[in-house]
Amino acid sequence: PPAREIPRAPRHKHRATGGRRNIHQKKRKFEMGRPSALCKLGAKRVRAVRCRGGNMKYRGLRIDAGNFAWGSENCTKKVRLLDVVYNATSNELVRTKTLTKNTIVQIDAQPFKQWYLKKYGVDLAKKGKKGGGKKDEADEVVEKKSRHVIFKLKAREAKNKMDPAVEEQFQSGRLLASIASRPGQSGRCDGYVLEGEELTFYKRK
Repeated sequence: PPAREIPRAPRHKHRATGGRRNIHQKKRKFEMGRPSALCKLGAKRVRAVRCRGGNMKYRGLRIDAGNFAWGSENCTKKVRLLDVVYNATSNELVRTKTLTKNTIVQIDAQPFKQWYLKKYGVDLAKKGKKGGGKKDEADEVVEKKSRHVIFKLKAREAKNKMDPAVEEQFQSGRLLASIASRPGQSGRCDGYVLEGEELTFYKRK
């Protein structure tokens, strides 16, 4: 049997005075609504939906990765989604690991960690930023750097100032991030790494 219609027309509603309204018109296709996607955390599953005007929507049913931007460092990487930790709408969406816009998720820090090591020569995984800068002898053998490159990395590091709360997260290998795209509409789960006041706010949750 066909799915139950989801109307968006106001014909079934009462008047402002509370009176009933006479329905003089059938449902129209342009007033149609569709069931919500309720995109979950899991192996990628996206369905194409043909919409009005021949346009397409990509209904994300399950997603496990996306492009996340680290704003202060101007760096974007494709990373794995690890867990859903907060949703302002309902804790039910956290329990069921549902992905919506502005859901707070934990993402894998490894791609950002590797990028940071390459750009600044500092391993964020090691405790303390200064300690992380000094590499083991074994690492030195693997990757020889010219004097020019070493000085360049040191100069970059001297100018750079990282949010201590973000740096602290790198030790656990998980970063808090917010989803900025709409997975149920675009089939993508993209967002940004939380920093500053926003990070402080969500850490209290």
